[in-house]
Amino acid sequence: MTEAEITAAAEALWQAEQTGVQAGLLSQAHPGMTMDQAYAVQAALVARKLAAGRRVIGWKIGLTSKAMQQQLNIDTPDSGVLLDDMAFEDGARIPKGRFIAPRIEAELAFVMKAPLKGPGVGVRDVLAATQVVVPALEILDTRIVRMDRATGRARTIVDTIADNAANAGIVTGGRAVAPDADLRWCGAILLRNGEVEETGLGAGVLNDPARGIAWLANRLAVYGQGLEPGQIVLSGSFVRAVDCRPGDSVTADFGPLGTISVHFDRGD
Repeated sequence: MTEAEITAAAEALWQAEQTGVQAGLLSQAHPGMTMDQAYAVQAALVARKLAAGRRVIGWKIGLTSKAMQQQLNIDTPDSGVLLDDMAFEDGARIPKGRFIAPRIEAELAFVMKAPLKGPGVGVRDVLAATQVVVPALEILDTRIVRMDRATGRARTIVDTIADNAANAGIVTGGRAVAPDADLRWCGAILLRNGEVEETGLGAGVLNDPARGIAWLANRLAVYGQGLEPGQIVLSGSFVRAVDCRPGDSVTADFGPLGTISVHFDRGD
């Protein structure tokens, strides 16, 4: 992709978010698109948002669990940027039309207390740089269609990366734990309207959620970036994403770590 094509792709994603009308598959428009080019589109999209007054508050790691990789037919993690307008309070009501096609995941969020930059970052480095770990819900959205109706082609990893890793919202709450807690056994029950939709354990994320943070720090180092104190980093979902419809209430029960909830308004 040329610089002009990267800029145009980012603008198409920006317009999709503003209008609520999804853009077409970038992988179809640019068959040779690489992951590096997809991250370049993501960076251009984030720059567009920063120019509009947004502020970076952290990062998200996606597709770290087998459950999510199988759901999207993808075999590698990805990452995206968290911005201030993506943060919602526990129990928040999401206005109808705020998102295009929202889905929700349960995961753990790391709150950083020290800089963390690769290469060579391991789990111990992550734990030393983390202040606390808190329960989180991630709201996903897709500014790119999941499938092209005319051809039947599904989106690929480059579509997901370019779309800021489908990042749209974050809800944190519950009880914070020290980073050296056994995060592999931190679990969640994800309920929609009181019915259990998904369950999972932290071990579903690369066998340890902290490994996801290490992966991110090492990936960012390739671009001369790293994690900063005060940033929130979503380590990756250990359950499959659940669709959220107008009127739905979604709760994640993290057991000893408490619960988090969010409601999607009908708009009536």
